[in-house]
Amino acid sequence: MRPVLNPFHWSVTVKTYPHAIAAAALFAACLSAHAYEPKATIADLDARLAKIGAPKIEGTDAVGGKAVPAIYFGERKINNNYDVVDAVRKAHNATATVFVKDGDEFVRVSTNVLTPEGKRGVGTQLARNAAYAAVSKGEQFCGPIDVLGTAFDACYNPIKDASGKIIGVSYIGHKK
Repeated sequence: MRPVLNPFHWSVTVKTYPHAIAAAALFAACLSAHAYEPKATIADLDARLAKIGAPKIEGTDAVGGKAVPAIYFGERKINNNYDVVDAVRKAHNATATVFVKDGDEFVRVSTNVLTPEGKRGVGTQLARNAAYAAVSKGEQFCGPIDVLGTAFDACYNPIKDASGKIIGVSYIGHKK
């Protein structure tokens, strides 16, 4: 669609092109159906991680000034690696995080969530909230949640190793 000034009226009319209208309608439908749909976004994050390889824990790594288990997908260490979470932000305008299980806590090891100081929130922990309760039992949580002081429509999925043990959590959030 291209706006064209109509010299006979004090308004702007729109000259339409059928293919452009169809493409714009399809694009808008895709955006409204998936761009801000948390379940579609978490599915994309999980698919991107699975494409790299199977999740596993190997050794420890320093994240945010503390030693935590190192989570890998295939041969790629995710701790302090932001490629996947930044790709999800670009594709869905969403925050994304990979947490690793450390004792009874889940620690952010890869995230595009920023602290109030504007730094990535690596090394911070998943709050003991409804999402924590669900993923600790191996269940998905989707719903409204507060992440480091900001309200989101979010989804959290447990990450399990080959034996079925919960070793981490994937998260996405769309700002409310």
